[in-house]
Amino acid sequence: MPGTLYTVHAFEDLTLGQSESLMRTVMERDVALFAELSGDANPIHLCDHYAAGTKFGQRIAHGMLTASLVSALLGTRLPGPGAVYLSQTLTFLAPVKIGDVVTARVEVVELVGERRRVRLFCECLVDGKAVMEGEAWVAMPPKPKS
Repeated sequence: MPGTLYTVHAFEDLTLGQSESLMRTVMERDVALFAELSGDANPIHLCDHYAAGTKFGQRIAHGMLTASLVSALLGTRLPGPGAVYLSQTLTFLAPVKIGDVVTARVEVVELVGERRRVRLFCECLVDGKAVMEGEAWVAMPPKPKS
């Protein structure tokens, strides 16, 4: 994400309950670029006529586009650069529509010191309502030597 500021955390500096969030408006261009990059050309994301006949009544963003905001948080803010994704669970609770403002949030819920592992609760919200939730495990590098 252009203009993203990075926050570097050492494992030793993380605390239970520590959290970070970011907000992003899902634009039509985002959906089109995600479809091109991923190859997911499902018409529910790209075709107004098709999507009008679905239970959503309009085009919706790819679930993984929404989930990618969690990836952005993990890699840039909490835990930040150097964190390596080990696993991610996701439950999609509601659709994200073009024009929705998504708030992605992660929170440290477990620290495993001997393995330098961090478990984080992850969620995405639209208008305060959860549209996606899950958890991620990341590995942290050793603290840089001074």
